[in-house]
Amino acid sequence: MSRSPKRRARGEAAGDCAEPRGNLYDEVTARIIAELEAGRVPWVQPWGSAACVGPSLPRNALTGRSYSGVNVLLLWGAVIAHGYPSQSWLTFRQAREAGGCVIKGERGQTVVYADRFTPEAEKVRAAREGGEAKAVPFLKRFTVFNIAQCEGLRPGLALDPAPLPEREIVPVAEEVIAASGVEFRIGGDKAFYVPSLDFVQVPPQPAFFDQVNYYRTCLHELTHATGHAKRLGRDLANAFGSPGYAREELVAELGSAFLCAALGIVPTVRHADYLGSWLAVLREDNRAIFRAASAASKAADWLLARHREASAAQVAERIAA
Repeated sequence: MSRSPKRRARGEAAGDCAEPRGNLYDEVTARIIAELEAGRVPWVQPWGSAACVGPSLPRNALTGRSYSGVNVLLLWGAVIAHGYPSQSWLTFRQAREAGGCVIKGERGQTVVYADRFTPEAEKVRAAREGGEAKAVPFLKRFTVFNIAQCEGLRPGLALDPAPLPEREIVPVAEEVIAASGVEFRIGGDKAFYVPSLDFVQVPPQPAFFDQVNYYRTCLHELTHATGHAKRLGRDLANAFGSPGYAREELVAELGSAFLCAALGIVPTVRHADYLGSWLAVLREDNRAIFRAASAASKAADWLLARHREASAAQVAERIAA
């Protein structure tokens, strides 16, 4: 039976308060650095360390909408730390809307929201002097709880997807690769993307010790390809070993992890050798993980959107036939 606690669960009080952006950037970056220094890679382990949860992006259990950007890493990290059996989350209020409540004493997980607003004084200035009013960026935190921290929730909320059966060929991954429109070459013993010629090359699948990692590698390189000027336009002209190179590798690694989660693929970590360079980038810039996670989400969304369009076109063709 659901019950309504007399006081809010711990962590909810900070829910809608905007905070100095520097504080949140520092806090989130420090949390990711601590995970990496402890040898835990937040974008790989959520389904490897929690026995009951399958690969998926964290989502809001009430709306079904997936979280994006750095919030994916924060919520995956919470699943790792606490062993939650689900990737579904609710705010304190949403738990009550869903007929239940947060269990008394449970601590929520902080996630962040970034946006821009235009102060009234700036609107007045722009109207008086002409030109566009300048928007001010802001960052605020709010608190969510895993559904395992709740009780009395009504049935039928957004559920975790069933894991794919074990197999070497993953058709949905093959479809995403094909729908991307990126030239894809199979051969050799190295995986890479060539921006100047706009093609991806990966070794044949049997060359991988764990064949499912073939797809992780393909999606990593495809994430690089989304940065081409005719797609999302990231800076890909970075020398090997430079901070810019490390940043782009982090984008590609996160993009691959987000795509694997969205497609239900369970790979192992691929680029542990970049750990030192990632840590250097994060320690130098407290916004780097936000930028990388945001770029990775945009890349994954771009590839998944092409896949949805291709699938819809195939359905339309079958109906027309």
